[in-house]
Amino acid sequence: MSVRRRRAMSEINVVPYIDVMLVLLIIFMVAAPLINPGQIDLPQVGAKLDPAVAPLEVRVRENGELSVVDRARSPDELLVKRGDLLAIVRRAQEGAADRAVVIAGDRNVRYEEVLRVMDILQRGQVKRVGLLARPAP
Repeated sequence: MSVRRRRAMSEINVVPYIDVMLVLLIIFMVAAPLINPGQIDLPQVGAKLDPAVAPLEVRVRENGELSVVDRARSPDELLVKRGDLLAIVRRAQEGAADRAVVIAGDRNVRYEEVLRVMDILQRGQVKRVGLLARPAP
């Protein structure tokens, strides 16, 4: 007589897992509409926040001329000399000392000219100085 050995069964019975999953799905589908979403009670402010102030724009032209545009007052350019630049910026920042100043250099202007204007503003302790650039198309 020959004895046949039984092989180990290598399959997993997933039917009980599917039954449990379907029961959980039904429970969540029934319970979901019964849950009230939480409400947030936001604090109120006593005063209105100040609107953002447009930055002061210093334009450096290719020929070395400087002009200042204060959009908060008018859209017109004001031609200035290098010696008067710091006084005009200080006058524009009287109401808001943290008002930003941006330097807009012409595409063909030497980078050294832009750095000179930035140096004048930093020596005059103007706090927020930046460079204005146009995004690439």
